[in-house]
Amino acid sequence: MATEVELLNEAEMKRALTRMSYEILERNHGTANLAIVGIKTRGAIIANRIKDRINQLEEADVFYGELDVRAYRDDLDQEKDQLVKDLSQLDFDVNGKHIFICDDVLMTGRTIRATMDALMDHGRPSKISLVTLIDRGHRELPIRADIVGKNIPTSRQEKIRVKMRELDSKDAVYIIK
Repeated sequence: MATEVELLNEAEMKRALTRMSYEILERNHGTANLAIVGIKTRGAIIANRIKDRINQLEEADVFYGELDVRAYRDDLDQEKDQLVKDLSQLDFDVNGKHIFICDDVLMTGRTIRATMDALMDHGRPSKISLVTLIDRGHRELPIRADIVGKNIPTSRQEKIRVKMRELDSKDAVYIIK
């Protein structure tokens, strides 16, 4: 029987996202040419919260977008690729922007590779940085996060579940053993 253990509660998640927002501002040296792009679905929620926090801190509107990268995944079969409807929303010119890609959990790196492919189809950013709430290890590609909310070493058999109030009526991160 699987056991679910809470790793982050709502307050801890909020603190992590606030810290991550400050780190983005530091790495970018302010909000000039800054864009926050979330990977659908939970990565987009995290990105939106970070964007809102940065806007609040800096009293500035930063560019925001969402990417649906299912069609770019290398682990989906060809038939699924043809059925995927692109739900991306990038209503700004990515050229010359410092794009901070946001995701909920980083593991193998394959989603991030797919995200970079999707992003490049929209233009050429000046720089791409990776922000993830949870880094659990197990990379299959040479990809690392620039900003991490929490590192949680896991076994391959364990799972991480991120709950977001917009979808799950509460904020929390769990490990399932």
